[in-house]
Amino acid sequence: MDLHFGDSKPTDEEKAAVDALLGPPESSWEGADRSDADLRWARGGREARERRDLLLPGLHAINDRIGWISEGALDYLCRRLTVPPAEAYGVATFYAMFSVKPRPATVLHVCTDLACAATGAADLCAGVESRLGLGSGVSVQRSPCLGLCERAPAALAIKAGDPVRTAVAAPATVEAAVLAASAPDSADEEPPAAMAVPQAGDPSLTLLGRVGVVDPSSLDDYRAHGGYTALRRAFELGPAGVIREVTDSGLVGRGGAAFPTGRKWQATASQPDHPHYVVCNADESEPGTFKDRVLMEGDPFSLVEAMTIAAYATGAHQGYLYLRGEYPRALRRLESAIAQARARGLLGGDVLGQGYAFDIEIRRGAGAYICGEETALFNSIEGYRGEPRSKPPFPVEKGLFGKPTVENNVETLVNVLPILTMGAPAYAAIGTARSTGPKLFCVSGSVDRPGIYELPFGATLGELLTLAGVRDRLRAVLLGGAAGGFVRPDELDIPLTFEGTREAGTTLGSGVVMAFDDTVPLPRLLLRIAEFFRDESCGQCVPCRVGTVRQEEALHRIAERTGAAAAGDIALLREVGRAMRDASICGLGQTAWNAVESAIDRLGAYE
Repeated sequence: MDLHFGDSKPTDEEKAAVDALLGPPESSWEGADRSDADLRWARGGREARERRDLLLPGLHAINDRIGWISEGALDYLCRRLTVPPAEAYGVATFYAMFSVKPRPATVLHVCTDLACAATGAADLCAGVESRLGLGSGVSVQRSPCLGLCERAPAALAIKAGDPVRTAVAAPATVEAAVLAASAPDSADEEPPAAMAVPQAGDPSLTLLGRVGVVDPSSLDDYRAHGGYTALRRAFELGPAGVIREVTDSGLVGRGGAAFPTGRKWQATASQPDHPHYVVCNADESEPGTFKDRVLMEGDPFSLVEAMTIAAYATGAHQGYLYLRGEYPRALRRLESAIAQARARGLLGGDVLGQGYAFDIEIRRGAGAYICGEETALFNSIEGYRGEPRSKPPFPVEKGLFGKPTVENNVETLVNVLPILTMGAPAYAAIGTARSTGPKLFCVSGSVDRPGIYELPFGATLGELLTLAGVRDRLRAVLLGGAAGGFVRPDELDIPLTFEGTREAGTTLGSGVVMAFDDTVPLPRLLLRIAEFFRDESCGQCVPCRVGTVRQEEALHRIAERTGAAAAGDIALLREVGRAMRDASICGLGQTAWNAVESAIDRLGAYE
């Protein structure tokens, strides 16, 4: 390993931020103020390299304390972890929330993605940028989806310091966004998570039943409402019995791929290589998706319990919860829940006195949509750029740290609790034969009651939009987010199941349902989708790296042309779209053309 450090030195505050995470350095090699004699050899170098996975938390520590990552701070972190600075620079510049150039301590992220764009994000950005000009001490950053679509438009203020402070303005006005940037202590003024659940308090709810009913900061309240009943049932069944229940329930992944959860767990549990890991993918970055955020903010103990069950079933003793960096309240709630569970013997060396050891570590993302892909997420945790890996081998064989790993998103894991409490047959009776159980839908856009809705699989799109109060003059509905597809207003009888949407030529995806009336300029919306995929492509494979740029360029040209002049670019879009779909390494490139294609073919977007 060739380490080339520069001459820049960290400030005392930067060193303090790193040392607070890693502990004090033990030698001059690591940056301690001692004699240069011990620079001739790297004491503890092997141990330091084994902590490479702390690179991302280290970058967060510096960025949170200072507001940006200087060359001296990066070099110091690299010395502590024996990571080549060139590699660490590549990691730091991979994430949108980090900066390697000086900037003000306060950054105001203003969402410009689909739901916010449809509710005046452009005017909000212009107003905020006008009010917070140069010299204000605030950096205004136009941001992809912040996961606050039910309260669009949205802004998130982050003020570096010890501790870092945050504030959310949603729905945001210019005044509210400026106030959030100038007074980021107002984080607790956010409305409760239950405000995002129009059905809150309905006794028939399965996944959302505790949101708005249980105090999310109280373990006792959670247990008084059925908490940890499922884990006790898991210990009664044993690992094989838990996997059998999950398999018989018909539960499939809720992130969009719809892979059978029981098969994934069984494949991981049967691997002879150890240790095994459990990873919760809480990096929901699909524009229009916010269901996992609401679950984590409103019912955090349910996720801790569900991860413990998944680990017990698959023989894992360590879990990682990868949380997107734009969710500060979810972070606080989960940190509190994990600490309380650990203090009460529900995590740690002897869970519930059963002789089973399991613990959870939270890892924060830093603004990279691609890290929602499971292998990119593993690379991110390990301290590398969040680029997808080629498969096979699959994660159940070689996942996190090269070991067998089960990865599920928040909604999938939380479904395990009712499976164990009500039994697999009762759970499988909900929904349809091929799509079992309840499903969460993120409804936003041109509706009167945006939010998270829980319905059994099989309800129609029209029934869901009626619950949400769809407005007149409906122009289109986007299913599945930016990676999904559009449907027409006369197609609202589509059943909301994986097979039903597939037969209708669209996708259910992660459960995004975004309605747009005729006041929303569809071509501008498509251009924003293309901009999103261009920005979020990791650049690893040529079809996606080049194709997303060509797609955006063609849509810019089409916006300025009509008729025959645009026909050539539409033909080019189809050719580029096919290449991305067929040859991209991961789902980002494979789905980057879906929404544009459906808008052209189903909606006649450019006719």
